[in-house]
Amino acid sequence: MSLTQKIAYNTIIQFLGKILGTIIGVLTIAIMTRYLGQIGFGQYSTIMAYLQLFAILVDMGLSLTVIKLISDPAYTKDAAMNNIFTFRFFSALIFLGLAPLVVIFFPYDNFVKIGIAIAALSFFISSLNQILIGLFQKELKLNGVAIAEVSGRFVLLILVAYFAFTDKGLLAIVWAVVLGSLINFILNYFFARKFVKIKFAFDWQIWKKIFYITWPLALSIALNLVYFKADTIILSLTRSQAEVGIYNAPYRVLEILISFIYIFVGIIFPILTTAWAQKNIERFKDIFQKTFDALVMVSLPMVFGTFFVAKNLMLLIAGPEFLASGDILKIIIIATAIIFVNSLFGYTIVTLDKQRQIVGAYVIVAIVSLVGYLLTIPRYGYYGAAIFTVISEAMIFGFNLIIVIRTIKFWPKLAIFPKTILASIPMCIILYFLANFNVILQIIIATIVYGIFIYLFKGISKEFIKEISSFKSEPKQAIIDGTI
Repeated sequence: MSLTQKIAYNTIIQFLGKILGTIIGVLTIAIMTRYLGQIGFGQYSTIMAYLQLFAILVDMGLSLTVIKLISDPAYTKDAAMNNIFTFRFFSALIFLGLAPLVVIFFPYDNFVKIGIAIAALSFFISSLNQILIGLFQKELKLNGVAIAEVSGRFVLLILVAYFAFTDKGLLAIVWAVVLGSLINFILNYFFARKFVKIKFAFDWQIWKKIFYITWPLALSIALNLVYFKADTIILSLTRSQAEVGIYNAPYRVLEILISFIYIFVGIIFPILTTAWAQKNIERFKDIFQKTFDALVMVSLPMVFGTFFVAKNLMLLIAGPEFLASGDILKIIIIATAIIFVNSLFGYTIVTLDKQRQIVGAYVIVAIVSLVGYLLTIPRYGYYGAAIFTVISEAMIFGFNLIIVIRTIKFWPKLAIFPKTILASIPMCIILYFLANFNVILQIIIATIVYGIFIYLFKGISKEFIKEISSFKSEPKQAIIDGTI
């Protein structure tokens, strides 16, 4: 199986899992928003946004460090994996344990404060799960990840539906999130034992190495998520919980979309890392260009199409109370498209070991974003938050772009842009004339039309399709410390 086939296979498996998971996730959101309403969903969103600020202290980029460290010949796979897992376990225990204590001093009602204490368990479990996923990405064995995620989401859906039907309230919904995360982790833990026998390990030399690799990445991620989630926190402190709910309803949808892209780029990451480490620059550039083209081909039509379906989509997903969320979706879909393309540059920063250079950029973006949020949210509410989210993502993309281009001395070719725009025009025309159709039917037809025209404009080559679909054996190529 060729490298392209291997990547395609793992991507398809993950995408199929994500498609099923997305359907389940959207159904879960639909039940939550209709049951909790604007205020209740606003409280739920506040709980999650608050805990994500603490989760950034835990993250430290360890899911990426897993791939780098278990590929280092200086350490055995078991030693590297177990020390990273232990490091994550205790750091998560400390930082997430602080969350319910600190929230006592916030002006939130008791439901939100108790919900934070409960949901902290879900974030703790998820933080351990991220380490296991890093292992699967390195091994290019992602079948189990898809099964675990779908299972966790299915449990969440069943519990949310039951608690909503029996009117158990917000806190029961939060407990459902915890149990869904637990199912996901247990399954991934079981699958991971095929590669590593996970147990606590305290090798201080490896811990020093972990800290050395992660601290600049951790700081960058922390600053990134501070400006990414500070909008909801500031909104929750200066405006009503109803506005928080309206603002966050489209975010739940977009977070699912973003997870698709990080699966794809997460599979590419080890391949890029190997090519760069082996100084195979031509191969590195080829993979980088193809990935860039793929991300652009997905991002641009997503933005254009959303302008036509945003309100109907939010009406379908969240219900009539959240119709105003459609206007927010039209704005933050631009930020989502930037995140899609920037995911390649963000991962490449790690591949190039330039994490330290990007720290200053994240500081600048975090300061600008926080000032922007503080100035605009109290006056303009969720519109100010959405616009500054776009500005923030554009700024960090610009910094990432500069560092990557300066290092690899290679500009990705932009030929894919006119092809994507041309293929999007007939898609938009179709959406305009199908304005009164069911939104799901709109999306399906628009996707088919775009797919046909992007092929006609040679955005996707016949050779690429043949390589993915071919099952002929080809020369094996090394991946990190193994072979395909």
